[in-house]
Amino acid sequence: MGKTFKILSIDGGGIRGIYPAHILQCIEEKLQINLNENFDMIAGTSTGSIVAAGVASHVPAADIVTMYQDPDAGIFRESQCFLLGKTLSNVAHPVLSSIYDPQHLHSVLDGIFKNKRLGDIKKPLLIPSTDIGNGCVHVLKSVYSDKITRDKDVLIKDAILASCSAPTYFDPHKVDNHLLADGGLWANNPALTAVIDAKAHLNINQDDIQILSIGTGQSKTIYGTKTPRKWGFITGWKQKELVNAMLSLQSQSVENYLNLMLRPEQIKRLDFKSDQPLPLDDRSSMEDLISKANDTFTHESEAIKNFILNSNVT
Repeated sequence: MGKTFKILSIDGGGIRGIYPAHILQCIEEKLQINLNENFDMIAGTSTGSIVAAGVASHVPAADIVTMYQDPDAGIFRESQCFLLGKTLSNVAHPVLSSIYDPQHLHSVLDGIFKNKRLGDIKKPLLIPSTDIGNGCVHVLKSVYSDKITRDKDVLIKDAILASCSAPTYFDPHKVDNHLLADGGLWANNPALTAVIDAKAHLNINQDDIQILSIGTGQSKTIYGTKTPRKWGFITGWKQKELVNAMLSLQSQSVENYLNLMLRPEQIKRLDFKSDQPLPLDDRSSMEDLISKANDTFTHESEAIKNFILNSNVT
């Protein structure tokens, strides 16, 4: 057995990213734990990439929480084409373009990460995205191995924008010659991706891995059992509900895989379940998400502290 290798993994989930961000704020401020120093690898998908990149860049979690709360941040500001589409069709669904303008999110990220590049981060950082141009997965990475050099000049804000580009919410984002979309399409919970990368590129023994994995909530009810009259994209499948269901199922499947691969003491999963839908873009839910994060931290604080500071791998 070698030295414990600790991974911090953050799920995607739109505005619900404030839940893991606030938990990490509590860990930093109430437990006085330096997250960057106590984790050997950090992974985050979609909104989780904002939180993960913040930790890897020594940005206080409190600043990330403030970013989500700022009513003027413009993370979810509707595009003009979408507004026109609603006027023409009288329905709140994208007709002419994606719902939100990525330029506003770009401005927010620019205020936090400036012109910092992935090559500037020595801590292993993984940001999953989807290469829709070539039909394959695409994990943006910091330079933590001599074999990993492709993304060294990629701006952190560009990596995040790519990972956050959920279909119908944001347009795909161009990074170098790659047209990238939301990493949540295949790795909404990036914990498994991190485990595989640690083993493949850093030669970490699977038995030495320990993961703190933080979700963004799981909704028990997505569609219900009532059959719609028509299974159209906007009608029966419901565009937003479909995207949310896909992301949720991916997170759950990774959790199940890891529980089969690793021993219970190697994984600490923090998440919550809701009987109500959990939209990716409902800003009115932030107070409730903060409350849920506080509740999780209150009940799990001692276990979290022991998990981070002590080796549970034997």
